[in-house]
Amino acid sequence: MISFARDLPNVCSLAGLLCAVVGIYFAILGSFRVAIVGVLWAVLFDWADGIIARKITGRTDEQRAFGGQLDSLIDIVSFGVFPAVFLLSYGKFSPWFLPGAFLIVGASAIRLSYFNIFGLRCDNTYVGLALDNNVIVLAFVFLFEGFVNQTVFSIVLYGMLMVFLVFNLAPIQTPKFAGKWFYALVIYTLALTGIYGWMEWINV
Repeated sequence: MISFARDLPNVCSLAGLLCAVVGIYFAILGSFRVAIVGVLWAVLFDWADGIIARKITGRTDEQRAFGGQLDSLIDIVSFGVFPAVFLLSYGKFSPWFLPGAFLIVGASAIRLSYFNIFGLRCDNTYVGLALDNNVIVLAFVFLFEGFVNQTVFSIVLYGMLMVFLVFNLAPIQTPKFAGKWFYALVIYTLALTGIYGWMEWINV
């Protein structure tokens, strides 16, 4: 098992898992900006592992199959468990937020199971909105969290995440962002890491 984990794309996937776990940890603590930074880096590693896997030659069928399963299981942590915990923590673990948390994780499990069987519609098209897009948008929207009180923003957050899960499972075609989009994601991640780091430093 460890020999599969040492495969470079899988090392990258596990680095993304570490970022997601760090994000979950800080979400529970209530350090939401740090949590957002953690999950953004999880997205970056998630994109990077696929790029690395496609560039490496000589990988066995077993290595590719293991990598696919590992990536999917990590995705449910990064893009299912993380936003659910984030919502619960931001809602001060009110029981009213528990149904939403379940729906987020449930929708993520359904979507990833569907994708594992059917894959892409074609080379660059998904059925439904990819889960990583949820946290990419969440990271941007949370920049405006300080403009309203926490109760109002928690309702906005709840509603936004519910809308996302509808699009995640909807029978619509959405593009797979790849190629040069990876460099845009790198810039976006670095920029928001800097902004959130600055906000945390000055304690806005």
